[in-house]
Amino acid sequence: MSILSEAWSVLPAIASGDPWEMTTAFKKDGMWLFSAVVTLFGGILAHFLFKFVPFIERHLERSVAVIMYMLIAAIIFWGVIDRFVFNNQWSGSTTVPPFLFMIMAWFACSYNVKLRTHLSFSEFRSKMNPRNQMSVLTMDTVLWLGFCLLAITTSLRFTVLSAQNFQMVDGVDDTMKWWFYITVPIAFVLMSGRVVGNWLEDWGNYKAGQPIIKQAVIGGDV
Repeated sequence: MSILSEAWSVLPAIASGDPWEMTTAFKKDGMWLFSAVVTLFGGILAHFLFKFVPFIERHLERSVAVIMYMLIAAIIFWGVIDRFVFNNQWSGSTTVPPFLFMIMAWFACSYNVKLRTHLSFSEFRSKMNPRNQMSVLTMDTVLWLGFCLLAITTSLRFTVLSAQNFQMVDGVDDTMKWWFYITVPIAFVLMSGRVVGNWLEDWGNYKAGQPIIKQAVIGGDV
């Protein structure tokens, strides 16, 4: 079977909703090609979503991150009271927060890609000429999209494997682990949208002769 056929077979496997079929399809090499299409075109769609729906562009990722953070704090706060005041402890108080932290971390990472508060070496790169600046920013874009591709592929494989094995969150009844794992590829599709948007912004500045590299401020907005 060719890699194109393997990639195409992922679609009916997903449409079937059967974790067993999806696991078989996701294990093939064609999954990388399928994920590459999801990463690139999903990122383009996410970019246009951010562009034409400003509310989502400004609030989606950080709202998810803040909500997850508040849920983690609430679970831990109640766990302390429940244990030392009522001599009781919810069995999920130590197992659910790590999953919520995972969601918080990756959605926050997507938003910080927008803010460019990752390692950008702006002090060094600002001394380059515009062509070299655009070259290194394009290299960053390729590396970020490669990172998103790797994360989307592996997280989708891990998610369907968890669903196939009916893995449940320890200490919690009727709560599947894959419900949390599926948020990882979603976050990375949003991240690829941020990467695409950053590159288009940089390219527009380059063509217009405007400053390309700007100093990022942690905790700031742009």
